[in-house]
Amino acid sequence: MKKLTYLLLVLLAPFYIKAQQVDTASTLIKVGDAAPVFDFNISKDQKVNLSDYKGKIVMINFFATWCPPCALELPRVQKDIWDKYKNNPKFALLIFGRDEGWDVVLPFKDKNKYTFAMLPDVGKKIYSLYAKEYIPRNVLIDENGKVIYESTGYSEDEFNVLLKLLAKKLK
Repeated sequence: MKKLTYLLLVLLAPFYIKAQQVDTASTLIKVGDAAPVFDFNISKDQKVNLSDYKGKIVMINFFATWCPPCALELPRVQKDIWDKYKNNPKFALLIFGRDEGWDVVLPFKDKNKYTFAMLPDVGKKIYSLYAKEYIPRNVLIDENGKVIYESTGYSEDEFNVLLKLLAKKLK
């Protein structure tokens, strides 16, 4: 077990370091901006628009099934965010598989036993409204459609900042 933990740390260290040194030019939005609005499929046969969520705190997470930092972050999203706020009528969680379709995100969701919706973002159409590169990426949008938080990469400290902001906004 120690060898596996050590190997995992060695393999993930470059991603963690890179996440802490992300070039802000890769981010196309900033806190205070109006969130870019887009259409997306909430299920295979139902299309919605981000503006349909006006009046709610919306968290958008961009991930990829092959991304090691995403694999560290998503269980925390499940436990510390979704399990806590899924019944809050003022909250919506949108998790997009960057450049991945239903055929990839749904098996990944099932395999990992996530209970939140995982949505496709084929061709990075949604992601490209928010950023040029780097995942995982979280965006928090207030009830008026303004960006109130944005992060790139995964670190425990940064994730805790997100949790505190969510707790404040959803109390």
